[in-house]
Amino acid sequence: MSRDQLNTSTLGRFARMGGLVGRVGVSMITGQAAGLLRDGPTKRLKKAENMVRNAARIASTLGEMKGAAMKVGQMLSLHEGMLPKEVAAVLSVLQNDAPSVPYKRMEAQLKRELANFDELFEYIEPEAFASASIGQVHRGILRDGREVAVKIQYPDADRMVKADLTNMKVLLGNLVALFTDIDFEPIWKEVRERLVEELDYDQEAESLRRAAQMYADLPTIIVPEVIEEGTTQRVLTMQFVEAIPPSEAMSDDYAQELKDRWGTTLFEFTMRGLFQHRFLHADPNFANFAFREDGSVVVYDYGCIKHVPERIASGYARLIDALLKRKKTAFPALLQELGVYKEGGASISRETTDPYVDLMQDIVRASPPYTFGDDGAFYKAIYDLGMANWHEASDVRFPRDMIFIDRTLGGLFGNLGALRATGPWRKLLREYTTPLLNTEAARRRPAKKKAAA
Repeated sequence: MSRDQLNTSTLGRFARMGGLVGRVGVSMITGQAAGLLRDGPTKRLKKAENMVRNAARIASTLGEMKGAAMKVGQMLSLHEGMLPKEVAAVLSVLQNDAPSVPYKRMEAQLKRELANFDELFEYIEPEAFASASIGQVHRGILRDGREVAVKIQYPDADRMVKADLTNMKVLLGNLVALFTDIDFEPIWKEVRERLVEELDYDQEAESLRRAAQMYADLPTIIVPEVIEEGTTQRVLTMQFVEAIPPSEAMSDDYAQELKDRWGTTLFEFTMRGLFQHRFLHADPNFANFAFREDGSVVVYDYGCIKHVPERIASGYARLIDALLKRKKTAFPALLQELGVYKEGGASISRETTDPYVDLMQDIVRASPPYTFGDDGAFYKAIYDLGMANWHEASDVRFPRDMIFIDRTLGGLFGNLGALRATGPWRKLLREYTTPLLNTEAARRRPAKKKAAA
């Protein structure tokens, strides 16, 4: 497919995804059959090679398709515990290496959306600053001299997404089933809602305004200002904030002390969103953040916002409280209260939960403070636990509200690992969960009876 063309037809996109599933399925079945003839390291090597080859097919096809198909590919790449690490690694290219659409097509979209285009813009860079699943960003200058970032939705992106939503549940459900037995239904329902929301840039602009108010008292978080006269349902124009991109921020060019400050800010941003505001920036792609030498972090892309129900936020707070107090025995019951249990209603066993608690216990230790590594050791440990508990976890049920929360937390840990950040994680967890726990405790206490006159 030429980059000048975007396949927006339902039939065409169905055929593309159907062909992808077929090719991956045949390849994996063939690989499994050949694997029966091997054993030991050779078998494991061939299995890994087959996974990488299939993941490359997936990344290539979904990256070119854009729309909902690419967005789901991006989501899968962030769930390192859901997919084999070889697959997640290749799919990760969808986070920051999406092919861009030529500017001549995007300029036509701009002029259709903005009747005041010529009066508003002095210049727009033809080369995309960033590209993603349903739109791409170009830098520009307004006629009043302000530097801006212009997020432009791909032409017919709504048709692409609707075409994908018509077909993708079955096709990508089958694709996920090639790698895992996880229940795709709650993932699908939650993803569908978020995808539809991301088509509305007016709604994203409102999320930007709301976030700016919420974090006004936290100067280390910078939320770009919305340029109202350059914003419509398909175009979002924002203040361009000069900052260090993640690829540079994680390099040796910057002191570790500064990286620790950035990591602490990212952690606090997420904890606030989950527990205090219950308004969670739920796209933890590292490219959605940029960094400044004063320790502040610029947060972009508010298209994916998860409004966290209070019950769910309280459930996570209780789990963290038990973690901080080293109450391993409490986890099965707390998970059940949260809505995480085995099919039929039975609690998850301690044989399953204890190893995860032990792993997280290290992160929340008081001293010395935990340092996230960039060697993937944390995710490898999670993955190994997942493999060890595969049969136990295959029939686990969980609330759909957890999908984007867990995605965000997993992405946060990955970003902290990229920065090799050390920070006061225990203190921040306590700081942001205590008010919620106190409110819940007060609500549960019976009201005092008035003394008799």
